[in-house]
Amino acid sequence: MNLIENILEGLRSIQGNLLRTVLTGLIIAIGIMSLVGILTAVDSMKYSLTQTFSNLGANAFDIRRAGMNNRGRNEGRIEKVYPVINYDQAVMYRDQMAKDARVSLSAFVSGATVVKSETEKTNPNINIVAGDENYMLNNSLNLAKGRDFSTFEQEQGANVAIIGEEIASTLFKNKDAIGDYVTFLGRRFKIVGQLEKEGSSMGGSGDRRIIIPLETGRQIPRQGNATLNYDIKTAIYRADELNYVMGEATGMMRKIRQDQLGQEDSFEIRRSDSLVQSLDEISGYLKAGGFVIGFITLLGASVGLMNIMMVSVNERTREIGVRKALGATAFQIRQQFLIEAVVICIMGGFVGVVLGILMGNGIASLIGEGGFIVPWLWVLVGMAICVIVGVISGYYPAFKASKLDPIESLRYE
Repeated sequence: MNLIENILEGLRSIQGNLLRTVLTGLIIAIGIMSLVGILTAVDSMKYSLTQTFSNLGANAFDIRRAGMNNRGRNEGRIEKVYPVINYDQAVMYRDQMAKDARVSLSAFVSGATVVKSETEKTNPNINIVAGDENYMLNNSLNLAKGRDFSTFEQEQGANVAIIGEEIASTLFKNKDAIGDYVTFLGRRFKIVGQLEKEGSSMGGSGDRRIIIPLETGRQIPRQGNATLNYDIKTAIYRADELNYVMGEATGMMRKIRQDQLGQEDSFEIRRSDSLVQSLDEISGYLKAGGFVIGFITLLGASVGLMNIMMVSVNERTREIGVRKALGATAFQIRQQFLIEAVVICIMGGFVGVVLGILMGNGIASLIGEGGFIVPWLWVLVGMAICVIVGVISGYYPAFKASKLDPIESLRYE
C-alpha cells in the first residue's frame, strides 16, 4: 500500500464510522473554538478600543513648560523654574509642524472663576480656557448644541464662548443657552456653543469649563501682567509615526526655546497614548490566559481522541490481521491509523476555527463597534495544533496496531 492508498483507506474508514468521526471531530472543534475564539475576541476588542482611544487623542502628544507639576521642593532640592512657552514660540512650532501633524494651541486663562447670567451666577469653580481652531478637534470635544468659533471670531478675538453642560444648566435652567450672554473676567460673552455632557473625572469636571477664542484669551488682562503659558497638542495622522514625530518635535522645540547643547529640555513632551500602552499589556495577559485555557481544552480533546482511536484499533483487529496477511508492513499499518487521526483533527479544527472566529467577533461586538477580524496567525496556529494533536493522539494506537500478530489478529472475535 502506498501513501495515496493509505489516505483513501483512512477516508473510507472515517466514512464507515461517520457518527464516531463526527463526535470525535466535535471534541477537537470545541478545543480549537475556545482557543481561536478567545484570542479573536481579544484581538477584536483591542482593535475596537484602540480605535476609540485614537478618536480620544491617543495618537497625540502634549508639550508643556518643564516643571509645571513640581510643587516647591523635591527631596530637599529646589526644582528649576523654566520660562513659560510664550505665544511666539507656540506659533513658530505650529507653523513648522503643519506639514506633519495637526497642532492646536491653548492657554489656561483663569480658574475658580464666577460666571454670571442676567439672573443667576455659578460657584467660583469655573475654568476658562482659550483655544485655537484645532483645540476642539485635537481634544475630542463635541458640541451638543450650537457651533464652533468662526475664522473671523478667532482672528479678531471676538467675545464669544462655548460653555460646559453644568454651566448651562446652572445659569439657564431649562432655557436654551445658545445666543444668550454670560459675564466673567469683566467681559460679556455671547454663547455660541454648548459642550456635550462629560461627567466628573478625578474630582474635576469638563462640564465646568468655558472655551473662548485664543486671541480673545490673549486680550484679557492678567494679574501682574503675567505672560500666558501656552500648551501645545500635536495630533499625528498615523499612529506608527508617533515616535518619529515626537523626536522631530523635541529637536524643533529645543531650537525654538534656545536650549543649549548639553542642557536639559526646558519643556516636557507627554504621550497621550498611555491607555493604548496599558491596553497592549493587558491584552498580552488576556492572550496568555486564553492560550492556556484553549490548550487545556485541547489536552482533554487529545485524550478523548486517543481513547477513541484505541477503541477503533480493538474493533478492527481482524481487519489489521487481514491486511498484514496480504503483505501490509507495520509502517503502512501505523501510517494508516495516523492519517485517520490527523484527518479527523483537521476536519474538527476547520469547524472549530470557523466557530471560533464567529464567537470571538460576536463577543467583541457586544463591547464596541469594530471591523470583522480574521486572525490569520491564530488560524494557522490552531490548524498546526490540530495536526500535532492528531499525530500525538494517534501515534500510540497506530503503534499498537502495527505490532499486532497477524495470526492472533485473524483469530480475534
